[in-house]
Amino acid sequence: MSCTAFPGALRLHMEKEIFMNLPNDPVILLSYINTLLRDEYPSFTELCKSLCIPEEEISSKLSGIGYVYDPNTNSFR
Repeated sequence: MSCTAFPGALRLHMEKEIFMNLPNDPVILLSYINTLLRDEYPSFTELCKSLCIPEEEISSKLSGIGYVYDPNTNSFR
């Protein structure tokens, strides 16, 4: 179920809760996201929809340490 299935206020609350639970350290975030991509999600877009987080939120943090999403490997490299 995507976060868009929830009403506005509830969706915003869920987005905040999920985002707050993501690792703050970009290297740990990289490992966490790549593990989710490998084990649970067919694409980065699906992962972000499921977690109710804009793709840019994660992409910008990981690009800051030199990593970008590669759809061919479904991972950040």
